[in-house]
Amino acid sequence: MIRIGHGYDAHRLTAGRKLILGGVDIPHVKGLDGHSDADVLTHAVCDAILGALALGDIGKHFPPSDSQYKNANSLYLLKQVMALLNNWTIGNIDTTIVAQAPKLAVYIPLMRENLAAALGTALENVNIKATTEEGMGFTGCGEGIAAHCVVCLLAAS
Repeated sequence: MIRIGHGYDAHRLTAGRKLILGGVDIPHVKGLDGHSDADVLTHAVCDAILGALALGDIGKHFPPSDSQYKNANSLYLLKQVMALLNNWTIGNIDTTIVAQAPKLAVYIPLMRENLAAALGTALENVNIKATTEEGMGFTGCGEGIAAHCVVCLLAAS
């Protein structure tokens, strides 16, 4: 038996914040604004898993109104989501980061390692892609960054 989930997250870029994607601190003139570290990639993975489990979304489990999640490391949040898997295991995840800048290719291997470790799965089960929107929309204009994730969960044997 399998379950499929889709996750999406987007945050505004702002001065004075770090840019964290997949747990990697990426040098950039702006970072993502949010209650936690605003790691859109990891948030999309969390939402995809929660969706596959029919358990709502990241905001339900880690609400911005709860001060314990202020500036929280999103990989920690992902580990909390993983604790909800019960009789399911990660088959694979496929993600896409949508950002005009900075260029992300050099950071993707470490992002994959971070996510695989937090997911407790093999590196070959984690895929990360990055794309631009050719100057269109809020990501293309450099106003924010978004991420999508699809996850396949397998019934644990």
